[in-house]
Amino acid sequence: MAKGHRPRRGSLAYSPRKRAKSHIPRFNSWPESAGAPRLQDFAGYKVGMTHVILVDDVKNSLTEGMEISVPVTIVETPAVRVAAIRAYAHDSYGDKAVAEAWSSELDPSLGKTIHLPKNANTEASLEKIGSLIADGTVSDIKVVTYTLPKSLTGVPKKNSDIMETAVSGSDVKAKFEYARSILGGEIKISDVFNNGAFIDVAAITIGKGTQGPVKRWGINLMKSKHSRQGSLRQIGTLGPWHPDHVSWRVPQLGQMGYHQRTEYNKRILKVSTNGEEINPAGGFINYGLVRGDYILIKGSIPGPSKRLVRLRDPVRAKVSAMGEPQLLHVSTQSQQG
Repeated sequence: MAKGHRPRRGSLAYSPRKRAKSHIPRFNSWPESAGAPRLQDFAGYKVGMTHVILVDDVKNSLTEGMEISVPVTIVETPAVRVAAIRAYAHDSYGDKAVAEAWSSELDPSLGKTIHLPKNANTEASLEKIGSLIADGTVSDIKVVTYTLPKSLTGVPKKNSDIMETAVSGSDVKAKFEYARSILGGEIKISDVFNNGAFIDVAAITIGKGTQGPVKRWGINLMKSKHSRQGSLRQIGTLGPWHPDHVSWRVPQLGQMGYHQRTEYNKRILKVSTNGEEINPAGGFINYGLVRGDYILIKGSIPGPSKRLVRLRDPVRAKVSAMGEPQLLHVSTQSQQG
């Protein structure tokens, strides 16, 4: 007799499936990189999708050298500003912040997000960090950046999104000098990423509220004969009597969506400052027009339109830089029919 094969429904890799704490995604790890110090992360707002015609430059691809159509995601990336520098010391319990220096030139909109320090002495704080670096106490330097969504017409909010960003390099002193040079200033997307670069994209997915086990886990519908409660969209059993508790592995109803997800090794196809190049007639659905800096990312990324997206240097890069892609056409066909 043939043996039935039925893999379990739904992956347990992302359990528990609960709502994200914040709409701002967080990175717990940063790649090690050499060279001159620079920011390893940038932020933008998802606009929507379109498609481009480009020359396939993937080595050993079946369509290498041919013109192909590729779906792309548009992310509007206004300049971010650097609010503070944070110095970390490493001990047996991990990294611990030991000092920070806040800029005296902060945008007033940042005060709607956090309580700004009133009597912060920037120069004294910088001297303290410098002395800790000289003593060998500081093991890493990071910066606090924030966005300015009030400069966008497609994002209906004025409150800044604040996040912590790592600085590349292995020399702590050089990282501190770089962070000191950009403190209070603006950083553009072209200062961090170039055309053809590979990145990791993190965002909060579309929230779908409370859903049942059929939609949430993909279980089969019950036959009418087997449904004693009058419902076909439920599981047959919650588990055995012993142990007498319901395992977390049992598919049940609950929150679906609004989870943080990170997609690795996404390729930037274009970095530009002219949004008129890609605006379709009538603008993008649920967003409007792109008026400033933007990037084109190959494929799709998590989250709905207007959602904050964080872009990081790849931590598991398998493909070296492939050079600048050759774009032949960007579709600007109206998305409203």
